[in-house]
Amino acid sequence: MSAVRGPTAYAVGYFLAPLRGSRSPLLGLKAETKTVNVLLNILSYIFLAGVKLRYSAYRSGWLKTRRLTRPVVSVGNLSVGGTGKTPMVILMAGILRAAGQRPCILTRGYGRRRGRGPTLLDPEERLVYDPRQVGDEPAALAKALPDVPLVVAADRFRGGTIAERTFRPGVFLLDDGFQHLALYRDLDVVLLDVTTPAPDLALLPAGRLRETFQALQRAHWVILTRTELGDASGMQARVQAANPKARIFRCSTKLAGLIEARSGLPEPPQSLLGKKVAAFCGIGNSGAFFADLRSWGFDVAAERAFPDHHVYRHRDLENVFALARVAGAEAVLTTEKDLMNLPPRWDAALPLFASCIRLEIENKMEFERALLAEVEAALRRQLAR
Repeated sequence: MSAVRGPTAYAVGYFLAPLRGSRSPLLGLKAETKTVNVLLNILSYIFLAGVKLRYSAYRSGWLKTRRLTRPVVSVGNLSVGGTGKTPMVILMAGILRAAGQRPCILTRGYGRRRGRGPTLLDPEERLVYDPRQVGDEPAALAKALPDVPLVVAADRFRGGTIAERTFRPGVFLLDDGFQHLALYRDLDVVLLDVTTPAPDLALLPAGRLRETFQALQRAHWVILTRTELGDASGMQARVQAANPKARIFRCSTKLAGLIEARSGLPEPPQSLLGKKVAAFCGIGNSGAFFADLRSWGFDVAAERAFPDHHVYRHRDLENVFALARVAGAEAVLTTEKDLMNLPPRWDAALPLFASCIRLEIENKMEFERALLAEVEAALRRQLAR
């Protein structure tokens, strides 16, 4: 069953997705695009069979879904990253904390070196966590939410039970939890990026989806992201066709500011406007990041995309800065997440900055009231059991 879970899905996507629309050595040096696409589609059907088998195993009770003693709000997606889960978790945690709900985040920590055992990120320790040890997303969450505890664990139920004893939280936020059927959730929130190209809306390895749109029947809420870059109506229609009962929200990505990569000091975005810049990132939807930079007014003269969660080597940075110099760029931009994955003691041939973003929800007050109401309703249900 593990073949359809997150890490393997990433591996399959990275290995085979680049074959779409290109020649492939898998079937010989002269293999044609059509043959490769047929192969990818066959593999997608096999992948779908595995997804359905695993889901059926949970529905039948052969695999168990376990409950924590506090409400669980899951923030996930259908694809292999790139929809804005991390900033959405940060946004929700802020709302819950402001309402006195004492949130705790459960996250897998993809790519971490500490193994599969639970790792507790305790706010009282006031530590700066190494993303190579705990994972880039947990490190970013801990930095953005210094007063919110996190537990990094492949087994989120085990991590949650430890958190209940250690932190006594009021509510859990389950990061990237839509496919983590082993843990019961009181509110299932799914993010969909409206800028996702149509070919990517196919199952791995032909596209970037871990599940089909029919899986949205399990979702309570669907949040359409990056609406500033595309028309959300088509995606919304697909959501409503799959699950007419799902509550739909829309949000856009805004630039909150820049930080200088080495010092961490803020930099006014205006200082780079009118200058050529280069950009690189290793996120699920790199094209959206580059498009956002241009929509914010930056003159992006060169760009380089790496795989999601890419851990950079010195050679990678050398290549990025070489590309920037050829393009006549005066500075280089990346994301806060990528900043976490830079190598130790790196050198920069040009000024390097990370863009800080925030999500802006349409009908913000309605969203906040609805989130708090869902958590309070879940608490009442638990007390009644």
